[in-house]
Amino acid sequence: MTYKFLESYRFRNGAVAKNRIVMAPMTEMSAHENGAVTKDQIDYYGLRSGGVGMQISACANVTPLGKGFEGGLGVDNDRMIPGLARMAQAMKTNGTKAILQIFDAGRMTTSKILRGEQPVSASAIRAERPGLEIPREMTGAEVLDEIKAFGEATRRAILAGFDGVEIHGANTYLIQQFYSPNSNQRTDKWGGNLVNRMRFPLAVIDQVKVVADQYAAHDFIIGYRISPEEIETPGIRLEDTLTFVDRLADSPLDYLHVSMGNVWRTSLNDKESNEPILPQIQKVLDNRIPLIGVGNITKPEDAEKVINSGIEFAAIGRELIREPQWVQKVIANDEKTIRYQLSPTDVEDLNIPSPLWDFLNFVFKPIAGISTETTPEETFANAAAPWEKF
Repeated sequence: MTYKFLESYRFRNGAVAKNRIVMAPMTEMSAHENGAVTKDQIDYYGLRSGGVGMQISACANVTPLGKGFEGGLGVDNDRMIPGLARMAQAMKTNGTKAILQIFDAGRMTTSKILRGEQPVSASAIRAERPGLEIPREMTGAEVLDEIKAFGEATRRAILAGFDGVEIHGANTYLIQQFYSPNSNQRTDKWGGNLVNRMRFPLAVIDQVKVVADQYAAHDFIIGYRISPEEIETPGIRLEDTLTFVDRLADSPLDYLHVSMGNVWRTSLNDKESNEPILPQIQKVLDNRIPLIGVGNITKPEDAEKVINSGIEFAAIGRELIREPQWVQKVIANDEKTIRYQLSPTDVEDLNIPSPLWDFLNFVFKPIAGISTETTPEETFANAAAPWEKF
């Protein structure tokens, strides 16, 4: 069978993805304590490259205070460049585009992870999750430094040989914290009304673009990831996101990536709405920039449904953990051998780092296929993903 998702895509900056399948960014928690790349990470990404059109790394913190968890990847100083270069090379196998996701955890970390330092955020408001702390509100000067830090992280990604960066504005991390009325209750120009809360993420995008223009080729890819809603009150609602998406579509971005547990999920807040969120975002984008859909895309027919709906890219996450050769098997008309379950005996052959395996068993076991039976997809069709919950 010939699938549309195997067709190439040319971005407006001239970059070409050889197909429409993207490896979604997934936390593997396998870096050294200081954030440096390990061989486990290089082997993990290398095995899953070569087939997909683009591969997006796990998030890499742009400042030391931006570290969100043990084993997190770092892009916060130039000492990281050699290791990142080895990782980028492994990700670029057979023409796959290597994208480094850059982020700051903000209040979604702890003083233990930060080795005694207090977390920082837009405002001194604790996230409503167990074990988290009241962060320190960033000063105006620190906000400007943070914007520059995203630019510096982009410079390092370019020097390491990545084909692009994805700015992580999702999953309740710092950039989303500035946009959220829950976590941002500032009274200066970086907070307050919707327009002011957009100011920080838009400034980060502009800074990344300035650095890319200075150091990279014209086809360097700049992406942005959003979470469309928050479930706490006050919090981001879909109406806010659609307004923001309209601004993002006119910014110097090359794609928008929507972070959800199911690609066809409807609103978490408006229980009466039966309209999936992604087509609503797609309508606002109006073909100005391409869209990446993600969430519970497992089989070829799932990815094809996404592309047939007019969404430009389908991102696959946990299925590529189970089946690194997913795209290659589709191309070879060998779909019958695609692995949809994950056995503990497969871990070594699949280059799954030990921290990732532990994480899958602890957090994602019901939806990672770690069982003797396939988990019914409808179980998670409209549920919040773990990162969307408080």
